[in-house]
Amino acid sequence: MTSTHDIDSLKHTHIFDEGNPLAERNTRWAVYLTLVMMVAEISGGWIYNSMALLADGWHMSSHALALGLSVFAYAAARRLANDKRFAFGTWKIEVLSGFASALFLVGIAALMLFQSVERLLSPQPIHYNEAISIAALGLLVNLICAWLLKDDHHHHHGHDHHHGHDHSHDHHKDLNLRAAYIHVLTDAATSVLAIIALFGGKLWGADWLDPIMGIVGAGLVAIWAVGLLKETGRVLLDAEMDAPVVEEVREVIEDIDFDIEITDLHVWRVGKGKYSCILAVATKADTSADFIREKLSIHDELVHVTVEINRI
Repeated sequence: MTSTHDIDSLKHTHIFDEGNPLAERNTRWAVYLTLVMMVAEISGGWIYNSMALLADGWHMSSHALALGLSVFAYAAARRLANDKRFAFGTWKIEVLSGFASALFLVGIAALMLFQSVERLLSPQPIHYNEAISIAALGLLVNLICAWLLKDDHHHHHGHDHHHGHDHSHDHHKDLNLRAAYIHVLTDAATSVLAIIALFGGKLWGADWLDPIMGIVGAGLVAIWAVGLLKETGRVLLDAEMDAPVVEEVREVIEDIDFDIEITDLHVWRVGKGKYSCILAVATKADTSADFIREKLSIHDELVHVTVEINRI
């Protein structure tokens, strides 16, 4: 008979992600800096009649909202970590925040495009010196925020197992932090474009550069937004059966015995670089589920493995 102690030893946690306290704190600081600069740029663009500067300001306002969402996601994932309603932990709250941020970016790109085309068709005089000063300050703030939010992956290195697969950093990213980083990076890019446009207008009288750079900025934001939507969407929809770890699972089973055949396999991400796996095999061999789990344990990104054996 199995003792209570033995049963307790079989239980395990469903908290598969340790969170990212440093990223949460840095993102909060980025929110404060972004809010201050947002007010300055919108006011400056309105007063000095710069479409590029105004677009950058509205762009930054949406970033402030998106960065705030990132902070909320970190806090929610941490506070709900022990909530039993979440079958595989709360990490996907952070991924959902990244997906929402990408949607914000799409909206920002559309707004920038609309306002820039409108200003291209109906040009207005611009106070260049004042607008350039504010745009330069905005760029400085964006660079500081980008430095705060840069994920250097110090604690999320890929694994190089004996099967020869080199895991990409893509599966070890903090997608919530990446979303926040892309927001400030796009804002930095639009600040650079605004400065180029304003200098072009001031030095050569090329007033049309201001709205044109707004259009270029909108395209850049849209490209990054689509990339982030795809990346976070794959995780939310569990569409990662092409991840390297899936092939590694197949190789482990093939190495055990040629009489073992995989009849069902599901692998999905439950944390940064961490996966859950449900595996069903059909075999004539005298192989146990514990033996298969032990063989799969060489891949430490597999943190929750369920094995079903069907005798034939």
